Amino acid sequence: MKTAIVFDCEFLVTENAHRRFWCGPHDPDPVIAQIGAVKISLSDNFDCIDTFKAYVNPIDRFGNRYKLDPFFTKLTGIEQQTIDNVGVSLQNANEQLREFAEGAKLWSWGKDELNMMAISCYIAGIEPSIPAHQFDNACKLLLAAGMPYEDIKRTPSNALADYFELEHPPLKGHDALDDALSITYVIQHLLRNKLLSRADFA
Repeated sequence: MKTAIVFDCEFLVTENAHRRFWCGPHDPDPVIAQIGAVKISLSDNFDCIDTFKAYVNPIDRFGNRYKLDPFFTKLTGIEQQTIDNVGVSLQNANEQLREFAEGAKLWSWGKDELNMMAISCYIAGIEPSIPAHQFDNACKLLLAAGMPYEDIKRTPSNALADYFELEHPPLKGHDALDDALSITYVIQHLLRNKLLSRADFA
């Protein structure tokens, strides 16, 4: 166990869809449109080794491509033109992430793998390329490091680095890679200050 992967996903949403549990008559299925990931060394200075970002062509349960809702674009900054120009199939993106991870455990703020592997793969009619046991919840790491449970519940991934008052490059919330970096900076801080150890990532 030499590395850990921190990842985040952006999935389709319309305004207030989360309050309707994506069950409104015009709500899309919450399928993935973007994946971001960071590879962290679990030795030496816990440096960032590499990053990964993929845009995914989101499709509905009939195989038709979704058009991005303006609310989603405003929230994430992801334009339809970007998806059209560089978007790949979900299967391709998942395989790229599997190769990027090289067998390492993947950590997200919560359970993003459920949208990526369970819902999105189910809708697309494909087999997940990464097994469930390879994923884990980064909230457990922060809890182990002493972050109060009440704060964990109300702090989104894009606000984590600021919660710990860490200096970092500018980050855009609801960008999958930037959200993964926000988590990464905190994990690095906790490892370097011995509030987490390599054993916590087993």
